Amino acid sequence: MTAITAEQDARQINGGEINGGHPVEPGEISVGVVIGRASEFFDFFVYAIASVLVFPKLIFPFVDPLTGTLFSFAVFAVAFVARPVGTFIFTGIDRRYGRGAKLTIALFLLGGATAAIAFLPGHERIGIWAAVLLTLFRAGQGVALGGSWDGLASLLALNAPAGRRGWYAMLPQLGAPIGLIVASLLFAFLIYALPAEDFLDWGWRYPFFVAFAINVVALFARLRIVVTPEYAHQFEGRALQPAPVVETLATQWRVIAAGAFAPLASFAMFHMVTVFPLSWVFLFTTESPVRFLLIEALAAVFGIAAIIASGLLADRFGRRTVLGVSAAAIAAFSGFAPQLLGAGQGGELAFMLTGFVLLGLSFGQSSGAISSSFPIRYRYTGSALTSDLAWMFGAGFAPLAALLLSTKFGLISSGAYLLSGALGTLAALWLNRNLARTIE
Repeated sequence: MTAITAEQDARQINGGEINGGHPVEPGEISVGVVIGRASEFFDFFVYAIASVLVFPKLIFPFVDPLTGTLFSFAVFAVAFVARPVGTFIFTGIDRRYGRGAKLTIALFLLGGATAAIAFLPGHERIGIWAAVLLTLFRAGQGVALGGSWDGLASLLALNAPAGRRGWYAMLPQLGAPIGLIVASLLFAFLIYALPAEDFLDWGWRYPFFVAFAINVVALFARLRIVVTPEYAHQFEGRALQPAPVVETLATQWRVIAAGAFAPLASFAMFHMVTVFPLSWVFLFTTESPVRFLLIEALAAVFGIAAIIASGLLADRFGRRTVLGVSAAAIAAFSGFAPQLLGAGQGGELAFMLTGFVLLGLSFGQSSGAISSSFPIRYRYTGSALTSDLAWMFGAGFAPLAALLLSTKFGLISSGAYLLSGALGTLAALWLNRNLARTIE
């Protein structure tokens, strides 16, 4: 009932019954995309930061801090494994009840799972059930993220004016650094303002409540576009309709596989400069987490600039060129940069700023890179599955793998995971010539 009511309200506002109605312009689609992505990434980073600063002590106090963090990162990865399940479930809802209902249910599930984490008791109160519930709520976040795919990024890329495809491809990616900046500053403020005992008892819960509120705002911002007649007409014109997941996998698995490997460099880099360095600094230095969270927020500003630059560069030199060059740069970065984390505060700053610039250049062009490679019938569902798998293989296990490798073999070994992502991107661009042509 809630999903239907929300969709009807949005239709009333945009269908001409209020304010006369007006066509949805590309700029409005861009705003909806950025708001939606920023809300999702705020949820993402709130959980990621808590997985380093809170959950090892709250949920896994029965092991040492390093092992607790590894356990926390294992739960962190659950959402990425659950994302394809969410795509499967919500594609059926989309086909039967429409995109507005699907999006509303998915975002309420995301907000509900996030808010539920805020009420989670610790291990001292309910024992191992704390870890079980955290895993279930994390899986709920992953299912919801899979279901929240709305095709707006693909719509932007496909409707981009001639010579501006790179610019429109980078717009959805701005949501990631924006979400990181807000989450980092919020946690930094709470840690600074509260005694450690109060922060671990109740202070950390506030960002999860904020995430729920932001999800509600993002829901209506996206419904503002999704339910309009203009949006529906564009989707019908582009035939971006949900196809059965099993059928899509059976007929398009080659394109999906290539598309999942193409952005691996940026997705692996994503966690190597956000979640992993926070865990290393928190576990193995005496530095205050507040300082490093502020560094992350500053570096994310550089990331925003690099994402914008990626759009300009892609329109001038081609998206394939930008993806390939940035992947090669990330491969070179992986060979020495992780050691900067162990080189003091100056090294940390150099690692973060350089890493976010490379991330922005690569990540800025990873959205919808292979959408037009799919036949029209499978474009919508194929793009969703490609995104799910790329995040799962490229990012889901990155913090766990990097922390495990670095503690066993030294910081330089954490670059191995990053290098594998860069090589995966280069291999996908070189082997799949059809993919290479479609992302020019």
